[in-house]
Amino acid sequence: MSSSVTETGEGLAGVLRMTIVELVRRDGPDLSARQLAVFLTCYLDAEAQTVRGLAAQLAVSKPAITRALDRLTEFDLVKRKTDPLDRRSVLVQRTPAGMALLREVRGMLRDAAAGANLKLPAEPAPGRTRVPELRPAH
Repeated sequence: MSSSVTETGEGLAGVLRMTIVELVRRDGPDLSARQLAVFLTCYLDAEAQTVRGLAAQLAVSKPAITRALDRLTEFDLVKRKTDPLDRRSVLVQRTPAGMALLREVRGMLRDAAAGANLKLPAEPAPGRTRVPELRPAH
């Protein structure tokens, strides 16, 4: 493994740590790793999300997704709506509070990346699903 890959991996671990520390310190909902994964999947993937789809994508059970969505709903970070095309299915919708949290998380990530001397790519276009690579800043 090259030293730049190692440096990037170490930098990313530091960015993750600093971001999680900021999430814990701030005044707001304290989300578990699973809840954060569900939240980010709902907000960063362009496609509409369902309980079944989230369970498949995250490789966890539907009851685990339901519990995570219950908690995210308590914090007004997502809403559930019956799919009008398939009334057996429930769609997960974004909320203004969830969009605000996503902006906050992105800011924390930018600050942490700057502190770790990582160069971040430009902000993704709305609906873009690919997560670009981070490179060490030299």
